Amino acid sequence: MHRSIRSFMFVCAFSFLAMGCMTTPALSGEPGPAKGYDIHVQAPHLMPDGTPGGPYHHYCKGISDKILQCLLFETTDAKAPLVAIEYFVAKDLSRKLPLIQWHRYFHDHKQEIETGRVQVLDIADENKVKEIVEFASKTDGVIYHLWQKGKEFPDGTVTYPQSLGHIFNQPK
Repeated sequence: MHRSIRSFMFVCAFSFLAMGCMTTPALSGEPGPAKGYDIHVQAPHLMPDGTPGGPYHHYCKGISDKILQCLLFETTDAKAPLVAIEYFVAKDLSRKLPLIQWHRYFHDHKQEIETGRVQVLDIADENKVKEIVEFASKTDGVIYHLWQKGKEFPDGTVTYPQSLGHIFNQPK
């Protein structure tokens, strides 16, 4: 292909992409789905190999009256890679699962909070902290760990850590 035609096609393609980017929520001032992850919780996890991991920084937001979703990072550095996702699911939903499935993937947040290992960070208003803790204690968590420790990049392996102190008995 002639060099000037390739250059023209490149400029057209780049311009098209640039114009498309200008209408994305982040650049247009419209809120996007990443906005609102401002509940900061720190907690360790029990990794599938039986070792403690973290503590992980959970940045969470409510997506319904029964579910919080959290982005998990090992540090608070602005360039920290996303290593996991956790959902806080109302117990009336998660406890519908067969017991074996619940134990494999879920943990009781009330029990986890009672271990004293969970911290709500960056919120000065104690009433707001109590509100978050109260909501969380009525949920079960399921963690999808996407970037395994020691790996250069996420390789497609997904593991399901538990909370430290998870009790493997029938949920109440």
